[in-house]
Amino acid sequence: MKNGQATVKLLQSIAVVYRPVIVPSHTGTRHCRKHTPHWECSTLLEKRKKRMDRIAILSEILTQNPNDAFARYGLALEYSNGGNVEQALQEFAKLLAVHPDYTAGYFMAAQTLAKADRLDEARKMLGDGILSAKRTGNAHAQSEMEGMLAELG
Repeated sequence: MKNGQATVKLLQSIAVVYRPVIVPSHTGTRHCRKHTPHWECSTLLEKRKKRMDRIAILSEILTQNPNDAFARYGLALEYSNGGNVEQALQEFAKLLAVHPDYTAGYFMAAQTLAKADRLDEARKMLGDGILSAKRTGNAHAQSEMEGMLAELG
């Protein structure tokens, strides 16, 4: 294949990947060209689909074993990363009720609360997390949470 033909093939494949799509956006408009390049919307749509797939898988795992700490933590993170603060906090609460020494749960719950501008709740969660880190001897997690607590004031 000559260089010219290779370039044409490459451009054709890019055109397929970067085609305009219509998706709900953060601005409330339906057509992506008004707020962001269409290839970014395609990427966001793919990320949303993957997140939904991961949520379905983690939910299925939890149906089989509701006390699976790693699956519960992962589900909480997926909700948090998707902006579903209340669902994320419900999952973190379930996790920490059954596994009170799952130190990372406190830290990520506190980060979720801080992103939602619920700073008093984030401070309390960090305090609980620091106690958990001390109980489990997790000096690194303790240090991280103490640092975040200091930043929150």
